[in-house]
Amino acid sequence: MREPYNHATRIDAAIARNEAAYAPLVASWQRSKKLHDLNPDKRSAPERLTQAEFNIAREQAGLLIKNSEASLDQLYQAVGDVGCNVILANREGVPLTRRGSPADDDTFESWGLWTGAIWSEASEGTNGVGTCIVEERPLTIHKDQHFHKKNIELSCTAAPIFDHEGELIAVVDVSSCRSDLTSRFSKLISSAVINAARTIEANYFSEKFSTAKILLVPQDTADAATQHRWQSAALIAVDQDDLIIGATRAARSIYKLGHQDIKNNVPLSSLLGHENDQAHRYATAEQRVIHQAIASTNGNISAAASALGISRATLHRKINKFRQSN
Repeated sequence: MREPYNHATRIDAAIARNEAAYAPLVASWQRSKKLHDLNPDKRSAPERLTQAEFNIAREQAGLLIKNSEASLDQLYQAVGDVGCNVILANREGVPLTRRGSPADDDTFESWGLWTGAIWSEASEGTNGVGTCIVEERPLTIHKDQHFHKKNIELSCTAAPIFDHEGELIAVVDVSSCRSDLTSRFSKLISSAVINAARTIEANYFSEKFSTAKILLVPQDTADAATQHRWQSAALIAVDQDDLIIGATRAARSIYKLGHQDIKNNVPLSSLLGHENDQAHRYATAEQRVIHQAIASTNGNISAAASALGISRATLHRKINKFRQSN
């Protein structure tokens, strides 16, 4: 006779066999049990923020929420008909906003998949939101892959969102408690979740650098492994002098950019491997300014010299120098 399934025993056995060394799921179970001292048989609902704490969390994430609304709506339209709940959680694992069918609201609220609940791995063990935050990668925690026995009817698919400094800022999660949701269908949901997360990330980055020029790194710049790892747009923000002032997580990974590189405003030309002849760049810029000054004064050399703050003789010498160099 087959022994009845015991969730806690399965987790303990996997940890005892040291499967954490090569299985990310077991590594999460191990963190849940040994690092956070959680019990797989916990029955209580997730902890919740107070209303005041939740209001502060929402206010702090105002820009993120604003730039996520359209993507969350689109994601819900894609998965809502199959009984899924869509949430956007902050880096602490707290859902800040959600999408769900009113007919399913009681079910998801009873599971704790609701705004203000705490779904960090430290609080709820292995789960879509919390484990995604720890591992910083898209993942699915399907049914009995959850640490807590009370959550093994859930299937949760999550993807991380990184901010303009390349740090994890939030997680998009789609959860379902339908008994007929297969792991294969969860993989289809995963594509929609990843797309939503990356769109939100790009929108947030563009909003943070709304006055800058945003460049998309060519896809052939990144090697296949990097593209597969991040599955997101590699964006770079440059100022009016083509100095880099921002880069997404993917762009930082591709070009090995650190926080100090961004702080020092690395020239875009050096990043892309272009010739960086400063003397030539200065001469070209000076020539452009002089031509613009002459054009704006309808060819009046005296007026152009005055506008540039130099003498008429100096302007003539510069013009002659340009003619000789060309």
